[in-house]
Amino acid sequence: MIIVAAGNGSRMNSSVKKQYMELEGRPVIYYSLKACETSAVIDEVIVVVSKEDIDYCRNEIIAKYNFTKVKAVTEGGAERYLSVWNGLKATGADVAYVMVHDAARPLISIETIACAYDRLIEVGACVVGVPVKDTIKQTDEDGVVVATPKRSELWTVQTPQCFKKDILDAAYNALWKDEHAPMLTDDAMIVEHYTSTKVHMVEGQYTNIKITTPEDIIIAKAFIRGGN
Repeated sequence: MIIVAAGNGSRMNSSVKKQYMELEGRPVIYYSLKACETSAVIDEVIVVVSKEDIDYCRNEIIAKYNFTKVKAVTEGGAERYLSVWNGLKATGADVAYVMVHDAARPLISIETIACAYDRLIEVGACVVGVPVKDTIKQTDEDGVVVATPKRSELWTVQTPQCFKKDILDAAYNALWKDEHAPMLTDDAMIVEHYTSTKVHMVEGQYTNIKITTPEDIIIAKAFIRGGN
């Protein structure tokens, strides 16, 4: 598992980065690491953080909470995909499958990880997500509705995003050669754009929220107190 934790979380309006903010007495990143530590399908964990946070993460989180599966803490990049690439390079040579998870999603469950792993072994590339609940409108640049996609075909994408390692390697190597790369918002999009691999959806849980704005901390606390 590659846990990406190099973001600054500017929308949190806090001097503390969101992955280190307190959530029910523990830092946000603790919960993802704990899920990996508990999961029977995760063998090793690579944590990707900002350069200035490497020692803090090693000493105040990994050592403090005795996360024994963490193989390395490596430096992140200016963009998410660069952080994932750095994490990918730090994985062991014998690793055949890779999951990429955002540290800002602290409520990932070991059940969802297990389901994603089973599907990954079966198809080679999959992404955790949930069916959308709301009607979605597509607009033009003026805000005028131009289409209403079928809700039954739409998913909200989460993490982990899971791939055979050689597939993700091939996608990234193609990306580095592309001088006109499009805006790439997640790992699946890189695989979709640069390989012929079909990416499958795995239904996760609506509680697997991403901590992005201050109210998300309140929601996450409620889920934790309610037993997630």
